[in-house]
Amino acid sequence: MRRGITATALVAALALAATACGSDDESGGGKSSGELSGTVTWWDTSTVGSEDKVFKKLAEGFEKEHPKVDVKYVNVPFGEAQNKFKNAAQSGGGAPDVIRSEVAWTPEFADLGYLAPLDGTAALKDEGDFLKQAAASTKYNGKTYAVPQVIDSMGVFYNKKIFKEAGVEVPTTIADLKTVSEKIKDKTGKTGLYLRGDDAYWFLSFLYGEGGDLVDASNKSVTVDKPESVKAFKVVKDLVESGAAKTDATDGWENMQSSFKDGKVAMMINGPWAVADTLAGNEFKDKENLGIAPVPAGSVAQGAPQGGHNLAVYAGSKNLDASYAFVEYMTSVQSQARTAGELNLLPTRTSAYAKQEAVDSEIVGFFKPVVETAVERPWIPETGSLFAPLVTEYTKVLTDQTTPEKAASATGDSYRKLLKGWK
Repeated sequence: MRRGITATALVAALALAATACGSDDESGGGKSSGELSGTVTWWDTSTVGSEDKVFKKLAEGFEKEHPKVDVKYVNVPFGEAQNKFKNAAQSGGGAPDVIRSEVAWTPEFADLGYLAPLDGTAALKDEGDFLKQAAASTKYNGKTYAVPQVIDSMGVFYNKKIFKEAGVEVPTTIADLKTVSEKIKDKTGKTGLYLRGDDAYWFLSFLYGEGGDLVDASNKSVTVDKPESVKAFKVVKDLVESGAAKTDATDGWENMQSSFKDGKVAMMINGPWAVADTLAGNEFKDKENLGIAPVPAGSVAQGAPQGGHNLAVYAGSKNLDASYAFVEYMTSVQSQARTAGELNLLPTRTSAYAKQEAVDSEIVGFFKPVVETAVERPWIPETGSLFAPLVTEYTKVLTDQTTPEKAASATGDSYRKLLKGWK
């Protein structure tokens, strides 16, 4: 059994540990006399300096509604949170009561027995109001293990001033992208596109655009080594080699954001989670200078991945009732409307889109139809683990260390080792 302990055994151990700790523990609390009390430790993974400020204030709002509950806010870097949570949960010490789980992590955490089922709890209030595609990532083996907080997808962010200077229009296809980038270089001396090379999530739009995918979960087959994937690797390799795009093998997020915010590149592929940080850049002091368009289409389709974040409750939490209430509060219509208005993040509740804050957000209005047509990733426990072998080969292709054919083949081999019994 993977990781050497069964999920059932772990849940039992966690429940026993929670019972043994009693209410005098630091996190202890409960619902004596109908009033919530104690501590709720929350691991947030949002962007520091922009998103985290709003989420902290939201958590303070929960404390005002429940004055005997102390929310201990901890911002954990997104890139570290998945393994940090698994290590803490497996050791039985240090895991938070609530974690902001990237959508692909939720089935994995549930499979490992680290999450509390939420069906029938206060956390899942008005469950029917959630968008179906947002709710899909919260289900595992017939139970619900998280509540959708935000949903997202990807688009092309572009600098309107640079586009005007170069006299170009927003590209709609990969061929357009190369032509537009060439004109931008000629007219302004700047690079057209920043293509993040150290995170395979940024490769998915190109993969879907050529008709490929990572796996076919319904048939338990690996598809990442099909000809469509080889073609997608060739597309990104050509973008870099032709000079249409610049890339990097490390520190991609910071390099991408700073290059775009400082006006050194004209375009980047990103999602609504990056809007607040982008608007803090010198180039976008006038926020009207930021344009967002659908990702350019490949030879088969125009596709961008569905992403987002859920809020999940640790199975070993010593304060389950307050944790359930906190999740319900943070995913309520009012909270989602506020984050739509202040951060341009897309709600997961249908009714939140009718709130004025969401209606007034041009970013939310742009991304809503993009999200509705976004490509869902397979909601299997291994989804989060599929990126490690893919990013290794993706980076090697972009840095000319391997060929597209070898990259696709090597990724497929890694997937079959990871997904036992798959074709």
